[in-house]
Amino acid sequence: MTEIHSATDVSAHIAAAEAKAREAAKEAAINPQGGRFAHGNETYLALVWRRFRRSVIGMIGLVMVLGLLTMALFADFFAPVSPKENGVGFAPPETLSFRAPDGSFSLVPRIYPIVETGEFDPVTFQPLTGPDLNNPLDLGFFVKGYDYKLLWLIPANRHFFGATNGSSVHLLGTDKFGRDILSRAIVGSRISLTIALIVVFITTSVGTGIGITSGYLGGKFDGWVQRFVDLVLAFPQLPLYLALTSLIPITAPSNVFLAFVIGVMAALGWAQLSREVRGKTLALARIEYVRAAMAVGAGDGRIIMRHILPNVLSHVIVSVTLAIPAIVLLESFLGFLGFAVKPPLISWGLMLQDTGAFSVIGSYPWILSPVAFVLVTVFAFNALGDGLRDAIDPY
Repeated sequence: MTEIHSATDVSAHIAAAEAKAREAAKEAAINPQGGRFAHGNETYLALVWRRFRRSVIGMIGLVMVLGLLTMALFADFFAPVSPKENGVGFAPPETLSFRAPDGSFSLVPRIYPIVETGEFDPVTFQPLTGPDLNNPLDLGFFVKGYDYKLLWLIPANRHFFGATNGSSVHLLGTDKFGRDILSRAIVGSRISLTIALIVVFITTSVGTGIGITSGYLGGKFDGWVQRFVDLVLAFPQLPLYLALTSLIPITAPSNVFLAFVIGVMAALGWAQLSREVRGKTLALARIEYVRAAMAVGAGDGRIIMRHILPNVLSHVIVSVTLAIPAIVLLESFLGFLGFAVKPPLISWGLMLQDTGAFSVIGSYPWILSPVAFVLVTVFAFNALGDGLRDAIDPY
């Protein structure tokens, strides 16, 4: 009897162990990493985001890009001075000071405005400027300033920072007309980034559509499309930019000139992405699940939209983040030559026109300040693109 009970107990223990093993196997199948490392069922975007968060340079780029877009969207709020307000020409930057007029330390930051001293340079006979030590300006946040419309709709006059009494503050100095460089650079980011985003949107849409269609259909259609792409890529772009933008008369409205520049950039920028997407489509069209979709009678549009496009989006997203800084650099270069944006619009390239003379740069180096905004933008988008590339395609 004891042996029978022992055998029964052993069988029960074995059955219980097998049941636990089956439950553990089911749990492992549902959640392979289990315990504190468990993440459950995750989508592709969640996996990409988890990998992207591990990239320090990518996260830095993301924060900087969000900051740049916020600055451009609320440019008037962040600009301390009206970008059209005139003052002392080529005034040097006003430095922050935590010293009171009597020399004691003060927690309130202040600046000493640059004014004309009434004296003249003995060589150039230009009026000399210097800090006004008798009239310091206290700085603060969310101060009142010039009137503007927040998001082009809401009237407002509050600014992120500035002088508490509403006077002008020139932390990066002024240009030849006495306009504040910092405020113009902040407001100019709106035009420069808008041009880059619109051009990249058009080139991405056209290049991706033509590339996928050409690679999927193949045959003579693919051959003719690729010869046209070769023709577009063979053009020397810089002379063509200058020639096409010269067709617009100087008296044309600024918006018309800006739209024409965007159209020229988009017309010449889609071909490279189209070639890259075509190459990926040629490889994807031979994969088993695409051939299976063809076999069951799926239409070309469904196959492209449901099976091929999602698999090339990773490359397209990375290309977008890397193309935006290229357009920003191109706009800055063309603006420096006078072929991008016309006044009264403001862009970083247009502001760099003042740096055309070496003597001006040597005497007033602060007019190169817009270059810093261009460098920060290029670094931010390149860092974001680098992090996305490693997260989307880690192998």
